[in-house]
Amino acid sequence: MMTIFEKFWTRNTLIGLGLGQFLSLLITSTGFTSDQLAKKGINAPTSQSFLNYVLLAIVYGSILIYRRKALKAKWYYYILLGLVDVEANFLVVKAYQYTSLTSVMLLDCWSIPSVMLLTWLFLKTKYRLKKITGVIVCIAGLVLVVFSDVHSGDRAGGSNPRLGDLLVIAGSTLYAISNVSEEFLVKNADRVELMAMLGLFGGIISFIQIMILERKELKSIHWSAGAALPFVGFSVAMFMFYSLVPILLKISGSTMLNLSLLTSDMWAVVIRIFAYHDKVDWMYFVAFGAVTIGIVIYSGGDKDENQLPLIANEDPQPTKQDEEANSGNHSKGTVAGSSKTWVA
Repeated sequence: MMTIFEKFWTRNTLIGLGLGQFLSLLITSTGFTSDQLAKKGINAPTSQSFLNYVLLAIVYGSILIYRRKALKAKWYYYILLGLVDVEANFLVVKAYQYTSLTSVMLLDCWSIPSVMLLTWLFLKTKYRLKKITGVIVCIAGLVLVVFSDVHSGDRAGGSNPRLGDLLVIAGSTLYAISNVSEEFLVKNADRVELMAMLGLFGGIISFIQIMILERKELKSIHWSAGAALPFVGFSVAMFMFYSLVPILLKISGSTMLNLSLLTSDMWAVVIRIFAYHDKVDWMYFVAFGAVTIGIVIYSGGDKDENQLPLIANEDPQPTKQDEEANSGNHSKGTVAGSSKTWVA
């Protein structure tokens, strides 16, 4: 019995499950702080993310400068990643102005099949039937929320539901591209480098976008402690989220990340129940259970399924036989050493 338990519940599995739910709680906290900002009339989604990118650039950039080592990935990869990440955040937040919360929740699931397709195509990740079953159970759990009475008052939609839905789908696709790119970079380059460069270029792109789209909005805000605290709280939560995401990506992959974040709405309900004493439909708890079971099914076992045999971190030590076989001959291929070979 213990052998079966240890085979299914590996150390990485337990860490992945726990870290995934902590990240989900962080996302929940950003939702609550964003709600507080909206109630105060502050509508500047790019500006909210800007401080997070600045923190990433300062903290991880300082470590990167201290190391004084060359980048392991091309710098223009990080520009593209920063652009995708900034616009993904912007599009999904913008969608709330046009469509309903229920639509955003359902359509945001589009990131999961997108991630699975991208990892299968570019990272050569293999998905067995067990993992596909786990994904289906997770999505089924979220669909239960949509068809429950929890958001019954939200089904009227927004001012332009079609536009809002398209924004969510576009944002979810960009999230998938961002997650898969981060998974590739963190497994083949360096976490500190990834966070520093994402912070640098994400901050630059965010600043340009703020100057174009949100400059007037920021000038009209009457800053006070009540407005500044949620703004700072959002940035700190996002900084922690971005710092921990690469760890989960390296352990369990981008699909596991997106599945774990499905529970963020569930945790929001738990907080509402205990902090605000709200009443919610019983279907929400069934949905929470279904999503949890799906994550457990997906994460258990299959230790090597998320390994990326793309780039070696260092040269393997040659054996005596290898040295004799290669003596006096030129290598026919290129061995990845301190300079890595990157696949575009």
